Parts: sequence; C-alpha cells; structure tokens
Amino acid sequence: MDGALKFRHELKYQINPHQYFIIKQRLKALLRPDKHAGPQGEYYIRSLYFDTIDNKALHEKLGGVRDREKYRLRIYNLSDRIIHLEKKLKRNDYIDKIKEPLTREMAERIAAGDPEVLNVPGKPLLLEMYRLMKNEQLRAKVIVDYIREAYICPYGHVRITFDKHLRTGLSGTNLFNPGLPTVSALDNRIVVMEVKYDDYLPEFVRTALQGENIHRQSSSKYVICRKLLKENAWEDQ
Repeated sequence: MDGALKFRHELKYQINPHQYFIIKQRLKALLRPDKHAGPQGEYYIRSLYFDTIDNKALHEKLGGVRDREKYRLRIYNLSDRIIHLEKKLKRNDYIDKIKEPLTREMAERIAAGDPEVLNVPGKPLLLEMYRLMKNEQLRAKVIVDYIREAYICPYGHVRITFDKHLRTGLSGTNLFNPGLPTVSALDNRIVVMEVKYDDYLPEFVRTALQGENIHRQSSSKYVICRKLLKENAWEDQ
C-alpha cells in the first residue's frame, strides 16, 4: 500500500499571536485561502486517534522513532457528511497519509471497538486497521479538536496551515457529539503552524516565513492531548 505514496516535507512551529498576525498578513498577499474554508477563512477539525494496547504510536513519538504511523477518524465542522479513516505516515522528515471514506455507522462501530466493519475485501487500509484491532488491540484513545486556517500555493504544492484553539475531549471518544466536553490542550494564544510542500519551498514563501524568530519544533497534537489525560498506561511504565 505504501508504494503509491507521495511523501512530502512537513515543518511545524508553535507561534505566538504577534508572529501569527505578521506571517498571516504576508501569506494572505501571496497565497490563496483553502477552498474548503468558511466565510471567516476557517474550518473546524475533529479527529479521533487510535493506539494499540501498549500505546505504540505514543511511545514511538516520545522516543523519537523516525519511521512511524498513526490512525485516526476525521470529520469537519462536526458534520457526518465527510468522514475519513486516515493513516498518517512519517518516514524520516517526510510525511504522507492514506485515507478511506466511511459511513457514520462504520465510524461509530470502529470507535466502539468493533473491527468487523473493517473486514472489507479490496480495501487495504480498512483491512490493515482490522488486523491491528484484532491482533494489537488498536482502540480509540483521544479526541483532538481545533480550528484550521489554511493557505495554498500551487508552486511546490505548498500548504500552510494555522491550527488554533487546540482542545481535547480527554476520555470522551464520541466523534459526533457536538456537546462533548473539551478542555484546552495548549495556551489559547499559541498557534500551531504547519508548512507542507513537495520537492521545494518557493523562495517567496520562504521569505514570508522568515524574520519572526520562529523555530521548528515537534508539535504532535495527538501527544499534546494524550498528556492531559489523568490516567495513561504509558505514565506507569
């Protein structure tokens, strides 16, 4: 399944409100907004992340393993119109993802820990997750919510996103519950900026990102949100 992937660069930064405002103003003059954004230029993302019984994805991220993957269900604007099962892969400093559309019934059964709905011939990603749920007890772990503002550049296939108001549902895993209690996972003033591109980052985009004393860092939303849980298996190991 990995043979058809197109791995991309992914750079992550945590920036403050001043840095966000300056960089956003520059990008707005150079790039076009994401076509999926609403009138305010934003959209709401909710993801339900999965991990194995021994928290493999969490341990590998914390341990700095270079080649790893995560599994999640994702919806937009708290709607069940578009539901995807996604596998995000990291290979050294490159990332890609595979996704497969789901029905709401399928997503709810997966979130509840029922793997049989994934046993679909001819669907490699579904079958892969089916095996993981059966053999490694892959299960829903945490809800991750945030508001995304995104800008696109066709040269280099660049996508720059600002993810704001990162929140987590703690132990709640009801993907479709609009009233799910959530708490802030980061200081609300902090914005996670991600820069994704294929083979090159155009110089005019690189220039727009410079001069604000930003530093690349690891910003796994999954790990940030898992750390807020009061009881985690990985804390006791």
